[in-house]
Amino acid sequence: MSRNAELQQRRLDATARGVGVMANFYADRAENATLWDVEGRAFTDFAAGIAVLNTGHRHPRVMAAVTRQLERFTHTCVQVVPYESVVQLAERINALAPIDGPCKTAFFTTGAEAVENAVKIARAYTRRPGVIAFSGAFHGRTLMGMALTGKVAPYKAGFGPFPSDVYHLPFPSTLHGVSVQDSLQALQQLFKADIEPSRVAAILIEPVQGEGGFNVAPPELMEGLREVCDEHGILLVADEIQTGFARTGRLFAMEHHSVRPDLMTMAKSLAGGFPLSAVCGRAKIMDAPAPGGLGGTYAANPLAVAAALAVLDVIRDEQLSERAVNLGERLRGRLTRLQASQPAIAEVRGVGAMNAIELIDPVTRRPSPEITQRVQQHALSRGLILLTCGVYGNVIRFLHPLTIPDAQFDEALDIVVESIGQATGVPVAQATPA
Repeated sequence: MSRNAELQQRRLDATARGVGVMANFYADRAENATLWDVEGRAFTDFAAGIAVLNTGHRHPRVMAAVTRQLERFTHTCVQVVPYESVVQLAERINALAPIDGPCKTAFFTTGAEAVENAVKIARAYTRRPGVIAFSGAFHGRTLMGMALTGKVAPYKAGFGPFPSDVYHLPFPSTLHGVSVQDSLQALQQLFKADIEPSRVAAILIEPVQGEGGFNVAPPELMEGLREVCDEHGILLVADEIQTGFARTGRLFAMEHHSVRPDLMTMAKSLAGGFPLSAVCGRAKIMDAPAPGGLGGTYAANPLAVAAALAVLDVIRDEQLSERAVNLGERLRGRLTRLQASQPAIAEVRGVGAMNAIELIDPVTRRPSPEITQRVQQHALSRGLILLTCGVYGNVIRFLHPLTIPDAQFDEALDIVVESIGQATGVPVAQATPA
């Protein structure tokens, strides 16, 4: 029995089946955009820990910062004995976040915790219970996170009942026939039929939906939501957990918009692979909860905070926002040219280096998770790790590190093109870049 097969059987025997695992091989080591399994095979990582590794696996500056901190202390609980680095990180995020006026930040451990605490902060400030999210949204696997998430299987099935006063709007999608006007009209209908606006604390939105399929929020939607929020005293909360830290070509995706949120959640690539999340917002709002109302035993872990400070330095010094724009243009250009000869590609979409393709059955024109799975599996057999997403499971998302070498990136795109051809049975017409 191979080492991977042995570990696979041990995992199946020892761990809960509810934790779904994509790969049947096991990681041994990783560097930048490459991961090696326990049998020595190399894989190009276009998943990056689900958008956690924008600065790549084990960036030298991140590793050096963590090593320095490891030699001093690993934990005090910041609520018991604080440390200067957490103040430094809060100051930097407050200065960088696209939020009007003075800001404050609170740190937590996971993205779901950040979302939960954003809701708590919004309710404490507004003294209102209602929260509105979107279809296709993903906000975590905790009870409130699941309630906000707009996808039933596998995230919500069998886990109810969920917290009350949570409502959903359709997210705009030209491909699926939902316009910005449809979304805003649904909001007005919600106010008429389900909850009056004076009872709504917050509207949560991902500037680019993650698990929902990398659907990009149109500027008109953000502007419309901001107008409604201002009219009714509702807080606009931007969930930047997957979009943040240079992924979309800006440090935060909300920088692509003319309007500003009141609160932002962030996690994933904030600390380059170490568990850290945050809520940043207008100071008056952030101070609404009383002391002790926010926190967590591992919140603002000193190793993760050291990593996050280094991540911000790397993004600035290596110009990773600009790098994201360049990589995204190359990927979208390649896939758009391929789309002309591949009827299974319904749409190529994204912003910066947060991109996806939606795949359909060329005959029925319906979403095809089957073709999507074949693309993923063929790519994996060729040493490329891809992730799927979307309400119908028919979207391939591309989350390569922004530090990936050019030659490795181009080789990976060759595999993507080849895998689509293999999965659809349509000859590859444009296997090389134009």
